[in-house]
Amino acid sequence: MSQRRDFFKTAGALALGATAVSRVGAASLPEAVVQTSAATQPPPLPPNGRPFNPVVTLNGWSLPWRMKDGVKEFHLVAEPVVRELATGMTARLWGYNGSSPGPTIEAVEGDRVRIFVTNKLPEHTTAHWHGVQLPSGMDGVGGLTQPHIPPGKTFVYEFTLQRPGTHMYHPHADEMVQIAMGMMGLLIVHPKDPRQYKVDRDFAFLLGAYDIEPGSATPRVSEMTDFNLWTWNSRVFPGIDPLVARTGDRVRIRVGNLTMTNHPIHMHGPSFEVTGTDGGWVPKAARWPEVTTDIAVGQMRAIEFDAVAGDWAIHCHKSHHTMNAMGHKVPNLIGTDMRGLGPRIGQLIPGYMVMGDTGMAGMAEMGMALPENTLPMMMGNGPFGSLEMGGMFSVVKVRDHVKPGDYNDPDWFQHPKGTVAYEYTGEPLPATQATPAAKADDTTMSVRKPGSASGQSGHQGHKGHHRGH
Repeated sequence: MSQRRDFFKTAGALALGATAVSRVGAASLPEAVVQTSAATQPPPLPPNGRPFNPVVTLNGWSLPWRMKDGVKEFHLVAEPVVRELATGMTARLWGYNGSSPGPTIEAVEGDRVRIFVTNKLPEHTTAHWHGVQLPSGMDGVGGLTQPHIPPGKTFVYEFTLQRPGTHMYHPHADEMVQIAMGMMGLLIVHPKDPRQYKVDRDFAFLLGAYDIEPGSATPRVSEMTDFNLWTWNSRVFPGIDPLVARTGDRVRIRVGNLTMTNHPIHMHGPSFEVTGTDGGWVPKAARWPEVTTDIAVGQMRAIEFDAVAGDWAIHCHKSHHTMNAMGHKVPNLIGTDMRGLGPRIGQLIPGYMVMGDTGMAGMAEMGMALPENTLPMMMGNGPFGSLEMGGMFSVVKVRDHVKPGDYNDPDWFQHPKGTVAYEYTGEPLPATQATPAAKADDTTMSVRKPGSASGQSGHQGHKGHHRGH
């Protein structure tokens, strides 16, 4: 306990503090690297400092640093960004260094890091390091542990990373707006010994939710429950890249939730173990096999599995979260007789199409006209036809021939002969008949409804009568 107190006392004394940078200091700021591509960037090996096995940020990238007097220096710029959610739709968001989410910050247990945060937003902000053990004055809660960062100013955060784990960063200032606009990022602390918790493939992404009205590009930040775009790293399917691995690889997927609801993340194929949270790594004796793990608001989860060859869907199991631009007030027309209605309405509304009376599957193939900058509700094509998906959906693509360090899309899986479900074309199956009802006997109860032929009404008619009594 005394060592813990000494750490915070020493760290607080040595820290620069979350304070504005002088003109002299600004001249020596590390470069603010910008990345606007929404493609998954291959992870570079660390050029200096302690060695570690880098993560692959799905549809994202890792922030370079510079070493100065033994301290790793990073530079985050909070700013408005334009993010492509999928081909055909961009969103006007807020993020860091040209992207939303911002770049992943990677460092090692025991590293001392110095993070410069420059504010190019139209309002003040802060940076909170979610789940990281650090001095209170570095925690990034505006008004409580530091002054807010005004527009145009740069503040400095400095602390020593005490434990390995999966963490996030996001503002603790005007959160309703700033997080809803896409301000978030990953902070990964690798173990001091790179052999500890080592895996062959290490993926990471954040869950986000937006309400962007059809034809518009800016999220409605006052929304609490009625979101229509559910994203992984501010991307929706089919804009989310596949998670590529080699057969037999040990694969880790780290997921953080900064939406306003929980997400049961389900993976097809091999079972996995929950091996980490934002509080640290789960001891091996406490892990158990799963195929779905529920990630609550503000939580991080790391799962691990041994890769099996094939194309395995991975998605949120809330069905509305695998759709885009979902309308919550669409009536249910299943079973409605719509014969002849389409042509008649078409005379009044050119181009009108009848839909929904047999289900919604056909919508993925209709090619309906949509407002500009709006995605269809269900998208994507696979080797066997329309995938009818959107939102929080991707594919874990495992192949025998993938080389270490190769994350390129290997295209669709070539199934071995005899391993694909097929249509039955044999003799028609006999019709199934219901079991005949049993005949009444002396023990059968008969019930007479209120207001029956006996003239009784109200509760008197609820009495049951046994035959033979």
